[in-house]
Amino acid sequence: MATKAEIIEFLASDYPYTNCTVEAVGDKSATVKLQVGANDLRPGGTVSGPVLMTVADVALYVAILGEIGIVPLAVTTSLSINFMRKPMADRDIIGVCHLMKMGKSLAVGEVFLYSEGIEEPVGHVVGTYSIPK
Repeated sequence: MATKAEIIEFLASDYPYTNCTVEAVGDKSATVKLQVGANDLRPGGTVSGPVLMTVADVALYVAILGEIGIVPLAVTTSLSINFMRKPMADRDIIGVCHLMKMGKSLAVGEVFLYSEGIEEPVGHVVGTYSIPK
């Protein structure tokens, strides 16, 4: 298992380009936040799909690292997203992950994406990670 502090340190050193911050880790779950900026928006004043997928992928990775420790080569093998409603351009994106299966070689989780402060999700993601042996 890895602590929130260990995961934050790892992401800062190995993934310094990510704009996601770790809010919580533990009990097969994680919450991450992305501060939305002008570069994250698409025409029409909404957060772009690739940005939403990034938040979901980081949330999954953080939840998994919280369970198995720092394993840099755990990788996404599948990521499916349902865009449910328009994200607010002036609010941060929150990704809340819950791991549904934590096996020896595969982990499966779901992430609900929210515009901060809004109760209804803007997206639902299911993803699978391969865990190296």
